Amino acid sequence: MITQKTKYALKALMVLADEKAGEASALRIEDIAARSGAPKRFLEHILLDLKRAGLIGSRRGRKGGYELIKEPRLVSLAEVLRLIDGPMAPLPCLSRRAYQRCEDCKDETACRVRAVFGGFYATYLLMIESLTVADLQQDSGALGAMALPEAAAGE
Repeated sequence: MITQKTKYALKALMVLADEKAGEASALRIEDIAARSGAPKRFLEHILLDLKRAGLIGSRRGRKGGYELIKEPRLVSLAEVLRLIDGPMAPLPCLSRRAYQRCEDCKDETACRVRAVFGGFYATYLLMIESLTVADLQQDSGALGAMALPEAAAGE
């Protein structure tokens, strides 16, 4: 499950991507907050994280504000998730970037919990690594085709 902070980051990136598509100027944090529905006080920290990661830039002055400096199709949702929430793996022994051996595990190759979650996680990674901010900009009907059945969606 993604955090509210990640949702705000994704919404802010969508606003900046939409603005970039129109080739307009940078947006002030107040404008991003209003358009994305994210509280300004949370957005300030999120935008700084996105800026440090090189996804967005800022300009000073009368026409200043934040702008997307990477193409939306080059901003992976997985990159944003890792940046804001940290490792995505359901188990520390499955993480690519923050690997840790599970304390209670004697043999990773024979661990059935790791095997089941490893299969799920590999599928999840293939999907999430392929999605970008540009996908979020598209009509939600295209992405809705990937949605879970109603019974699973309630989990």
